[in-house]
Amino acid sequence: MIYEIALLPVHTQHIEQFKRAFAEVAPLLIRAKGYGGHLLAQGIETPHVFNLIVRWASLEDHTPGFEASEDHRVFMLGLEEFFSEEPTVYHIEEAAFAAGGGQGSAFDLIPQVS
Repeated sequence: MIYEIALLPVHTQHIEQFKRAFAEVAPLLIRAKGYGGHLLAQGIETPHVFNLIVRWASLEDHTPGFEASEDHRVFMLGLEEFFSEEPTVYHIEEAAFAAGGGQGSAFDLIPQVS
């Protein structure tokens, strides 16, 4: 299990439109092979930057999997007009999240889509 972390800088004047656009394209992400849940959170100190965290079964499910798909092309097409800069994307392994000593992981709090 890995996590994709994407920092999505959005033009301040388009934040509400971005939220609606994300809700419209999210089903394309949700139906991707290896998808295990996601969280989209607006920054507190930087409210124009959204943090998208996606749980994937493997790195290959995200890249090249989803990123090489037609669904990803349409997903990005629906969002890119709202970006003020190129998004930053990186990956971490699940163990980094689970190291807090509690039961389960931080993603246990995220609703799962079935």
